[in-house]
Amino acid sequence: MNYPVWYLPQVGGGLLIAIIAVLHVVISHLAVGGGLFLVLTERKAVLTKNSALLEYVRKHTWFFLLLTMVFGGMSGVGIWFIISLVNPAATSSLIHTFVFGWAIEWVFFIGEIVALLIYHYRFGKMDDKSHMTLGWLYFIFAWLSLFVINGILGFMLTPGKWMETGSFWHGFVNPSFLPSMIFRTCIALIFAGVFGLVTGAWLKDKEMRRTIFRLCAKWMYFPLLILVFTGIYYTRVISAESFENLFHFNRESTPFITLIIVSSVLLFGLGLFTLVKSSQAVQKIGALTLVVICFAWMAGFEYMREIARKPFVLYGNMYSTGITPAQMDSVNTEGFLKLAKWTEVKEVTDENILEAGAEIFRLQCMACHTVDGYNGVLNKSDQLTERGLEALLSGMGKVNSYMPPFAGTGEEKRAVAAYIYRELLGKTTAPEVEHIAEELPLEILPFDPDTSEYVLLVWNDLGMHCISDNEKYFSFLPPANTFNAQLFKRGPLPELINSGITMEYSVEEGFEHPEYHSMFWDYDEEIFGVDLPEGTGLMGKGVQGTMEVHGPVYAANMIPVVPYMDNKTYNPYPLFTIRAFDESTGEMLAYTKAVAPTSTEMGCRNCHEGGWAWNDVSGMADLTAINILAAHDRFNGTTLLEDAENGKPKLCQSCHADPAVMAPGLPEVLNFSAAIHGFHANYLSGMDQEACNMCHPSRVEGNTNCFRGRHSEVGVGCTECHGTLEDHALGLLAVQSDLKASARLARGLEPVYAGSKEEIIPRKPWLMEPDCRSCHTNFNIFEDGFDGTAFNRWVPGFEALYRNRTDNHGVMCAACHGSTHAIYGAYNKYGLQRDNQQALQYQGLAGTIGTHGQCMVCHTIEMTSNGHHRNMVNREVPALLVE
Repeated sequence: MNYPVWYLPQVGGGLLIAIIAVLHVVISHLAVGGGLFLVLTERKAVLTKNSALLEYVRKHTWFFLLLTMVFGGMSGVGIWFIISLVNPAATSSLIHTFVFGWAIEWVFFIGEIVALLIYHYRFGKMDDKSHMTLGWLYFIFAWLSLFVINGILGFMLTPGKWMETGSFWHGFVNPSFLPSMIFRTCIALIFAGVFGLVTGAWLKDKEMRRTIFRLCAKWMYFPLLILVFTGIYYTRVISAESFENLFHFNRESTPFITLIIVSSVLLFGLGLFTLVKSSQAVQKIGALTLVVICFAWMAGFEYMREIARKPFVLYGNMYSTGITPAQMDSVNTEGFLKLAKWTEVKEVTDENILEAGAEIFRLQCMACHTVDGYNGVLNKSDQLTERGLEALLSGMGKVNSYMPPFAGTGEEKRAVAAYIYRELLGKTTAPEVEHIAEELPLEILPFDPDTSEYVLLVWNDLGMHCISDNEKYFSFLPPANTFNAQLFKRGPLPELINSGITMEYSVEEGFEHPEYHSMFWDYDEEIFGVDLPEGTGLMGKGVQGTMEVHGPVYAANMIPVVPYMDNKTYNPYPLFTIRAFDESTGEMLAYTKAVAPTSTEMGCRNCHEGGWAWNDVSGMADLTAINILAAHDRFNGTTLLEDAENGKPKLCQSCHADPAVMAPGLPEVLNFSAAIHGFHANYLSGMDQEACNMCHPSRVEGNTNCFRGRHSEVGVGCTECHGTLEDHALGLLAVQSDLKASARLARGLEPVYAGSKEEIIPRKPWLMEPDCRSCHTNFNIFEDGFDGTAFNRWVPGFEALYRNRTDNHGVMCAACHGSTHAIYGAYNKYGLQRDNQQALQYQGLAGTIGTHGQCMVCHTIEMTSNGHHRNMVNREVPALLVE
């Protein structure tokens, strides 16, 4: 933020650092191990009077002079040069924190150079004891140089108490100092052994070659056991978050973990191979291969160390963006551009949004990413829409804790998303167009309060059923609409009829063949394990049939109706006609109509690129489904996309438990609702009910507008009942708080309708929902004590849900009040009164059955007492919302 950026769109500074650093680190470790190798081998040659071995040592001092002193020194300066360009803020911080450390390291390095120069040029020209003393000094100074650098490198990963004290020694002698020092010393000794094997392979004397090989094998294999145990110790001193990122969650680390494992096997396996009798040509090839493997091995180790440090460049102290955690509040409040020193753009406007986005992108992203090269942004963002990119930026540092949080205002975030999507990806975002629904014809069926003997009340159990609608790739909500019905024989005390009745239902014209419009029946056996007749749902029901008695209701479960009509019209509110017949005489006793709300307006395409599948109106497109599975595979290491492309799509709930589809799931995996809400809450936080509308078909401008009941018309939204998405997710995650995934998803969320996470009562999805009596405590329409939300006031279980609850006389609440989310009087964009047909049929008023003194819908005498629940009669009622 305080420095200019070296803009390398294809190469990236990170890759340049890696190349120079790996070269330098291998050589610097070789200098340490090689220094000890030279002096001990010289000592062995002197003691055994082996002139050939002594000559071998003398010859290779020149190699160390050129490689470790000259090239090592130059590459060390190169590292300083490159890190100061790529991340100058971190470089400045390291210099200021460890000025004394850098100074003493240079003293040691000078001592190393002087000792090596004299050791080389005076070889054979001074007594053995004095010469070996110089060799020891060369090694000791080289090791001390590593000692100092190791402390500073360890500080970058594990600053320890320095975070509280700022003390030089707390930073230097940090938690990873000791294991790292031992680990690197072992590496240095192993590299010395590799050096001996490589140089020995070129010796002409066969016996001398075997002597060197046997000697160097000890240098490779004796430190190995210490290396392994120290490596394990090393992983235990880093933070739990670093460990999780490195070994479990950051998929970027997988190739480097694989690299270090494979190169370790090859390194030590090939080292053994050199001890086997073979031709010198083969030994030379093997030796050169060892050199390549050493570089790969060190690259794997250093990359793993870098990944463990993310999202910081200085762990806990400075993000990889060069911004410190202490600066984040002011940057997010005042704006990144306003505070950044090296940008001419100081605020985001409609005119400069792309220019502003480009500036922020360069200043915050280019330290780690390229545009389309190594770790390129384009291939990581091509699967998202512009809105999806904004969500991704909002969620950085939460679920993916290896990414730093975005620093800046909401406008700046939108500017970066716009720059990536429009400028880098070259795409355009089409403006959202309100779906104008056709006013569908409506016929209110007859009812004569003087002569009609029966009242038939029918309702959908949920008020809206969504369909995931792309079984080719996956499914989580099949076509499955449920109707419940109650038949009452009218009288002074109406009678609920539960026997001797045949209850039939049938869908309106145009919806008779759902199999023509859905892939459900193409993949039913693969996904659900049943081969269903076309047009038949999971419970054996079609779009016409009979209902069975289930407790106090007649029910038809999981009717497979879809919102696509045979005439290519989209209608998420198909009408069903339900008729009650006397089982013995066949006489029709009553009939009515009810809406079967069913929608494929899944909001996945709002973030996951792909658009609509069905006539550019609704449904999940193949590309959206592919992008979702690709993201799931990347985050969780699954192969869902590959499986789907091989004709084996999965039901999401085959792993994630879900009462909605009666799936037990896997105990070690989050339930479906917790997983999907918990994950997305991290990316859609701070949005109130607009976050709900991003996914559910509840947008007023959308093709469904499923939240259409009385509550929506008086200003009660999703969050007043369910809480914000953050609250909703935390309640679901709390049920499985023992799982690591639950903790990971919950840690970045802050409750809105609760004072703390601990105050949130865990809830099971679909079984524990908000209780109506949280607001309507005395069955009043308005309560003086209403505090704005029913969140955290759950019903105790399935039987207590609004859709399953009865009054004092066995009448279902929904029978009189209407379906969930479509409470009478509802506004339906496909026809104002479409959801209110029964209320209009029986009482001529689009409100609760019996409202405004209309008890005679069922009762044939005037009622003066509260029968069904308290506070029914003699109370003030509001004007009808729909007339």
